[in-house]
Amino acid sequence: MASNAGPGWADPAATHVRRRFLTLTAAATALAFTHTSPRARAEERRLGRLTENPFTLGVASGDPLPDAVVLWTRLAPRPFEPGGGLPPSAVVPVSWEIADDERFARVRGSGVASARAEQDYSVHIDVRGLEPGRTYWYRFRAGSWLSPAGRTRTSPAPDSPVSRARLALITCQQYDDGYYTALAHVAREELDAVFFLGDYIYENAIDTYGGARRLPAGSRLPDVFHHETVTLTDYRLRYSLGKTDPDLQAAHAAHPWYVTWDDHEVENNYAADVSQNRDPTGEFLLRRAAAYRAFWENMPLRAPWSPAGPEMRLYRRFQHGRLAQFDILDTRQYRSDQAYGDGWQYPGPESDDPARSLIGPAQESWLLDGFRTSTALWNVIPQQVAFCRRALNPGRSRLSMDAWDGYPASRGRILGGARAAGITNLVVLSGDSHSHLAMDIKKDFDDPRSPTLGIEVLTTSVSSDEDGVEKPADEESLLRVNPHMRYYAKRRGYVILTLTPSHARADYRTLPYVTRPGAPASTACSLVSEAGRPGFVPA
Repeated sequence: MASNAGPGWADPAATHVRRRFLTLTAAATALAFTHTSPRARAEERRLGRLTENPFTLGVASGDPLPDAVVLWTRLAPRPFEPGGGLPPSAVVPVSWEIADDERFARVRGSGVASARAEQDYSVHIDVRGLEPGRTYWYRFRAGSWLSPAGRTRTSPAPDSPVSRARLALITCQQYDDGYYTALAHVAREELDAVFFLGDYIYENAIDTYGGARRLPAGSRLPDVFHHETVTLTDYRLRYSLGKTDPDLQAAHAAHPWYVTWDDHEVENNYAADVSQNRDPTGEFLLRRAAAYRAFWENMPLRAPWSPAGPEMRLYRRFQHGRLAQFDILDTRQYRSDQAYGDGWQYPGPESDDPARSLIGPAQESWLLDGFRTSTALWNVIPQQVAFCRRALNPGRSRLSMDAWDGYPASRGRILGGARAAGITNLVVLSGDSHSHLAMDIKKDFDDPRSPTLGIEVLTTSVSSDEDGVEKPADEESLLRVNPHMRYYAKRRGYVILTLTPSHARADYRTLPYVTRPGAPASTACSLVSEAGRPGFVPA
């Protein structure tokens, strides 16, 4: 996906024409996907009686604040049909309530929202006036139908001392690679929140049998999933497919989620406005607009984060008392194109170009400003791709041009900003690689004696790459070549990250299989990093 031009080269005239084209394309796409026309709104009608259960996709909550949380559901009585089987221009009143108890005897708040066709009958309720650090229960009603109840939790007050934060890290749930059994275990964990680190859906075609799931005859998938996602309808249906999974519904209903995306929510390894297949820019931005729209419709996000055409700001900051600051990044929308055509390549002048960025100048400045103003003990960066060096062999090695190794100057600016701000407890959370990895973040990855600046917790996939293996063939060589790596495994699973005033602890959970349901989960490795003394040691 790299440009044929040398690093740092740009034709000013061509750049101006391209920017003009992108501006016009973005504006046209924004009109197409963000707003319903006055004529369409006039033709909207209130839907009559709902004869089928509309809550087939479950409920969710997310982005908790000390006094607020987002509640989500989407009406889809027939989830594998466009619009969930509802009319293309209707509105459905949806009642909601949130309570102090699971029996809803002490209701804290309630109201009525409108589920509209233009937002695929999703609702996003930003409930305010809640108390910090409290557990609540919520539910929805549409017509005579009552949704399952969900449980959520607000974050602690910003200035409060917090003794513990317990978080689950999950990523990469490819429907046709296996069951979401890991999420059933996540649902049963005692947590403050879940961090989803990207690849909520995959864009590939899925066969009638659900791929590795090998669905029985009564559960065969319709032909609508047998092609790659491109249109808004395609992406909406793909979210419907994933959200019908009972384990995913259970994990959403059990805990509030902080979400971000990676590449497969749009297309594999895309970079900003550059398609992996070099599609025309305008054509790809139409696809990106559709994908971003469907993502927002299906996530527990506040209305201000909704997309405007092919643009959607997803990076955002949260506090967890005085214990932690969470700076959630977007490593896809603003990145420079991958160097040397992507993949695992030898680094060189193109990848080392200091002008290149994985997160774009504005997001970089936002992150560094957040370091300077942070008063938290732990500064946590939930993001998508591997942050630390991952060499394949001694000496000069190929590196992943899609991860931070392909953007070393950008990584250096982040680490330099953290050091300048006096950040001593840096924790980077990552996914994408379908592996469990625990790594020490080094000032200089070429020198094992270099100062350790933080830790990286990289979680394996929920289902992507099917069952995985107990002992990777490259385990010994990879750990030897990368002395900052403390753990490496390739089973499916998740990570429990526990933050306390004294330490950060990572418990790496694994499952023996996902190509059939019901796998147990076990803790394969536990590591800790002491506050003020970054670096992993056995728990």
